[in-house]
Parts: sequence; structure tokens; C-alpha cells
Amino acid sequence: MRNGQRVAKSRTSPNETAQELFAPLPSRYNRLAAILSFGQDRRWRRTMIDHVAGSRPNLVLDVASGPGAVVRVLTRRTDAYVVGLDLSEEMLSAGAHNISRWGLKDRVSLVRGRAERLPFADATFDALTFTYLLRYVQDPAATLRELVRVVKPGGAIASVEFAVPANPFAHLAWWLYTRVGLPGAGYLLGGRPWWTVGRFLGPSIGAHYRAYPLEWTLDAWRRAGVEHVEYRSLSAGGGVVVWGYRNS
Repeated sequence: MRNGQRVAKSRTSPNETAQELFAPLPSRYNRLAAILSFGQDRRWRRTMIDHVAGSRPNLVLDVASGPGAVVRVLTRRTDAYVVGLDLSEEMLSAGAHNISRWGLKDRVSLVRGRAERLPFADATFDALTFTYLLRYVQDPAATLRELVRVVKPGGAIASVEFAVPANPFAHLAWWLYTRVGLPGAGYLLGGRPWWTVGRFLGPSIGAHYRAYPLEWTLDAWRRAGVEHVEYRSLSAGGGVVVWGYRNS
């Protein structure tokens, strides 16, 4: 499949595209994500978790948990029991292996499921995090409402997503890296699957923000029932962390 076709498919069949893209990646995902982002991926995740850890939750849901990078930091930064949810069987398998290796079996459970239809009752969790999710769902506004549904009133919600830099010079550097540097480095370090993801990433991010600009996303958070919505752009605009609290 050509990259343009894959990006177009991600707009109409985002769940299926996500599963196809990420199935070959889990065994080295956390390490290569850190290398290919020059360490920024870890920094962004830590910034997201800052806005959850301070609320001292007892039970946290991490959506799009992948191989468990956010889950691991949540268990370090809080005393909470953490539930990780992901659509990909391969990612969950890698996450289970990591959780066992990290000695976190008594602190973490993993569940396969879709962010658009969470298998949990209303107001179950004290806090919720989600990572790089909204490009892989059919209806971001409806998904946000579903995420908010399972959080208790007053509970913290935080996310990290890729973004498109607004500054012209930063945008040019971002464009060159996502179109040339990232696919090439991905191929050298991880082979063809990482080359495929690298080629997909930049056009996918651009297409998402043309359809759903940041201001639209912030408003969607508010319409979903989140109060005190704030955001922070990171790495010259290449990432964005959004956070707030479920209204009461």
C-alpha cells in the first residue's frame, strides 16, 4: 500500500490502520521511540503524568498504553493501581512481558479494548491518561466523551499528542525530519516496519490537524465535560500535552 493511500485509510478506518502499523513494532517500541524522538517522547510522557500524579489517584486508566511506558512511570510517581488498555494484541503482549520484567504484576492490569467503547462503568477511575490516540479514532469528539465518562467527577485527565509546529523555521525542520530523517533512521534502526511508520507519521499528523486544529480539540475537551482545560506545547511545537478535570 502506498503511503498516501495508508494516510487516507487512517481517516476512514483508523482502528484497522493502527493495528496494521503497530503489530510489528512492540518488542523494541519504547527504546526506538525514545531514540527516534531524541528523548523527547519520554519528556512529553513525563510532562503528561505530572498533571495526574499531583491528584494522588488510587486507580488510573491509561488508554493506548502500548508496551507500558506510561504505566511504568505512573506506578513510580503514584501509589495507584493502573489499568492499561490497548487495541493491539501485540502491544498488550509486549506490555505484559515488560510488566512482569519490571516486577509490577501486583500494580497493573492490562485489558484489550477500544477507546471509543470502554469496558468500564461510569465514574470508575480517579484519573485517566491517553497517548497518541486521537489520530486513530473515527470520531475524536465522541471518543473524548467516552474517556471522560469513566472518570470520577473532579478526576484528572491528561494526554500527549504529536503536533505541527507553527513557527516557520520549526515547521520546516519538522517537515524535513518527518519526511526524510525519521523514515531513514527508522529503517536503519528497526527495519522496514519502522520505515513504514516513519513515512506515515508526518503526513498523518498534518492531515489530523487540518481536520481537527488544536483549538477545536481544546473545545472538544470542554464539550466532553472537562473543566480547567489547559495545554503546553513542547519541543518547538512538535508535541502538545493537554490536561483538565472532569466536571462535577
